[in-house]
Amino acid sequence: MRVFQETQKFNQWPMRLASLGLLAFLLYSLYQWFVAKTAVGNVLPEDTAGQLIVIVVLALTLLLFYQLQLKTEIDERGIHYRFLPFHFKNKTIPWEAIKECYVRTYSPLMEYGGWGYRITIKNGKAFNVSGDRGIQLVLKSGKKILIGTQKESEATMIIDRYLKKKNERI
Repeated sequence: MRVFQETQKFNQWPMRLASLGLLAFLLYSLYQWFVAKTAVGNVLPEDTAGQLIVIVVLALTLLLFYQLQLKTEIDERGIHYRFLPFHFKNKTIPWEAIKECYVRTYSPLMEYGGWGYRITIKNGKAFNVSGDRGIQLVLKSGKKILIGTQKESEATMIIDRYLKKKNERI
């Protein structure tokens, strides 16, 4: 039974602006090639193969922007996360593997170099899409994982409940 569920998407204005810019460039390119039958200087390729490459790359990039999402679930087995489209199935961290778990405020830029799927030597992995709150995991193996959340109080309540149960079993 899932007790905590959260799905987050990249929906900040810079991401929307970038995707709108890509879409505008794609539509402009399609117009130039197939309606106006021209290529603009050295900016757009004149050959069909080059045009197809540009179209496919831009379309895949736009698709990636809209597919990016972080799913987090917490239940009696542990903490489950999935950063789509990079993870094909949930990654599960059982409570028994967790040394420390708490919700904290962090600096995405200073600690992890931004948002997304981030890996650093000092702070470990981070999976975040927006904001500056996250579920910090320190595993018994020493690895660190931060999972971004927008539901700070709900996550804290559920984590405290399961950590208390875990400590009672020990």
